[in-house]
Amino acid sequence: MAMADNTESSSDPVCGMIVTNPAEERRWEHEGKAYQFCSTGCRDKFAADPTAYLSGQEPAVQDPEAIYTCPMHPEIEQIGPGACPLCGMALDPKDIRLQNIDGDPELVSLRRRLAWSAIPAAIVFLLAMGEMIPGNPLTTLFSSKVRGWIQLLLTTPIVFVAGSIFFQKAWVSFRTGHLNMFTLVAIGSGSAWGFSTTQVIFPAALGGLPHRADGGGPELYFETAAIIIILVLLGQVIELGARAKTGSAVKALLGLEPPTARRVGVGGEESEISVAEVQVGDTLRVRPGEKIPVDGRLVEGQSWVDESMLTGEAAHISKEVGDPVSSGTLNVNGSFLFGAERIGKDTLLAQIVNLVGEAQRSRAPIDRLADRVSGIFVPVILLISALSFGVWLWWGPEPRLSYAMMAAIAVLMIACPCALGLATPMAVMVGIGRGAQAGVLVKDAAALETLAVVDTLVLDKTGTLTEGNARLVSVHGPSEVLSLAASVESASEHPIAGAIVAGAKEREVAIHAVTDFLSSTGVGVFGTVENRKIAVGSERLIGSEISDPDNLAEEALALREKGETVVLVAIDGRITGLLGVADPIKATTAQALRELESLGLSVVMATGDNPLTARAVASQLGLTRFEGNMLPGDKSSLVTRLQAEGRVVAMAGDGVNDAPALAQAQVGIAMGTGTDVAIHSAGLTLLSGDLLALVAARRLSQATRANIRENLFFAFIYNAAGVPLAAGVLYPSFGILLNPMIAAMAMSLSSICVIGNALRLRTVRLR
Repeated sequence: MAMADNTESSSDPVCGMIVTNPAEERRWEHEGKAYQFCSTGCRDKFAADPTAYLSGQEPAVQDPEAIYTCPMHPEIEQIGPGACPLCGMALDPKDIRLQNIDGDPELVSLRRRLAWSAIPAAIVFLLAMGEMIPGNPLTTLFSSKVRGWIQLLLTTPIVFVAGSIFFQKAWVSFRTGHLNMFTLVAIGSGSAWGFSTTQVIFPAALGGLPHRADGGGPELYFETAAIIIILVLLGQVIELGARAKTGSAVKALLGLEPPTARRVGVGGEESEISVAEVQVGDTLRVRPGEKIPVDGRLVEGQSWVDESMLTGEAAHISKEVGDPVSSGTLNVNGSFLFGAERIGKDTLLAQIVNLVGEAQRSRAPIDRLADRVSGIFVPVILLISALSFGVWLWWGPEPRLSYAMMAAIAVLMIACPCALGLATPMAVMVGIGRGAQAGVLVKDAAALETLAVVDTLVLDKTGTLTEGNARLVSVHGPSEVLSLAASVESASEHPIAGAIVAGAKEREVAIHAVTDFLSSTGVGVFGTVENRKIAVGSERLIGSEISDPDNLAEEALALREKGETVVLVAIDGRITGLLGVADPIKATTAQALRELESLGLSVVMATGDNPLTARAVASQLGLTRFEGNMLPGDKSSLVTRLQAEGRVVAMAGDGVNDAPALAQAQVGIAMGTGTDVAIHSAGLTLLSGDLLALVAARRLSQATRANIRENLFFAFIYNAAGVPLAAGVLYPSFGILLNPMIAAMAMSLSSICVIGNALRLRTVRLR
């Protein structure tokens, strides 16, 4: 673990600037917490109304001993909040419950900076390019000197307030030796501002420099400095947008836990208490329709419990004395007492929350090609700029200083990678829009990029490969079997009963009145229909009063091998027929799997269902690898094992039980028909719940990744090709010296190419 140094850094709550070890007069304590400010002005504003600046920005929980880590560099850890010493990004707490799930303060700050600086930047641009407006009205309104001062006054806060975060990151990059995009952004914008400011305040200091074509004074490059900051801010806002949504998965998971519990005292009295007050050994009551507050075991009563959040299976689970129950699961139709065994962070739900948090935190940023290239490109450009200055100053014609500064500034401006800041966000933004048209909702930009290189796809069964709803698929026995069974089941609330009744109605089978109805948890239902005693249920029906003919045993086994749940129907004490209930495979699943395999994906099915059913479904779909009886942690472990083998894994699922695996995988894919938790934990959501949309997503990812690489090429090629010209290599032979304005135009041209190339993604064919 790499520990950050002891430098005390935090974000100014007023302006958002990263502040490092401020003087005592730029500190303020509010409600026991110390805050740091970039200036006494910000301190005074905060002191006058702290609530106005802290609203929505405080972490959900305060812990002075909490460990914080960088989302971009997980090896960086320190006690308490601060900034990453490598990239300058704000650190996040490792404990997912401490994270600010109401919004990313860094993103909020960037949006605020972009919003207030956009209009001044537009004014500066108009003043700089005034001669391009027909009639050149700005020349008649303002003299060149006044225009220069207006640009100086408007550009200075854009560069040094809105862009302060980039200068902070550039300083960190110099201090740590990790030069990156922000290094050139700060140097390029700062140099353009400094050069222009000198021209405005001390016009004679750099005598002999070229003047504007309209005779309106010396060339100024304030608009270059302003536009650099605006474009990079825009790119950062787009990139951080996905990061700001990661807390929504935590919200959905924590929302599954009920806020209160009903504790039963020694004398039988009941009282409603907060879940936080529950102690191990407490006896708690759960009524029909209530969620179970903590993990425990039944001590009295019986019921059916919906555990789909754990297993992903639609069928309700019978619970009797001695059976375990888990926090967040839903009690369907019975009342029972249970003893609390695991509370707080020890519950299964809390463990799922931690699994999601750990997986999200451990996922490294994918393919940071821009940073890798910048690590080489930036030092080279700085060296070339310095050499250009030295060569012109030593051997150049008079005025040497003027020519030396022009060459050095031109190199920095033509090399400043504004397009680099847009290369990935622009392609991703257009790709996200194109994906929405194809039914693919992209929440995480990294997921869209990474899906192109995924080689292994793990798929949940229920709701992903199948429709997710039990249906009656087969009837075996005399013609009256379905009518009599549906008549009895019509009085039951069990989901399998609903499937049988719905199947009877679809087949237009008569449903009769039932009397003497009785339900036996885990066994089945009993009743009298048209003077005949009917029993419908599982194998537990067979006993002293109900016999099972041997000739149906093989037929029942055959149904189970086909993946069907077998329901026995007894008429007047004898098993007479069988009903097969199953979750049908989606009509498009087989075709989608064939296409995914043709795109180079190896498919693995993972389900909470029993291995026999899993084998039957896998066989129908031609899958050679499958796993059954898998709980949430098992699915996450499966993904981890595959990753340990060197595979790039995508996971697709639709239930709460899939959330840890969705977060652990390099790409999490949720079905739009699934739970909110699955959708929030995944980077991609298939809105239609159709795996053919995943085929489209794979092709979109491949096209987007290729587009990003093309954009990175455009982001560098103009700059790299123009650097020798800016340095003045053609001047000795041809007398050509690249004007910094031309350098700025080349920089802008690379941005235009990036944007134009990204827009091509709108027409890419996905199916």
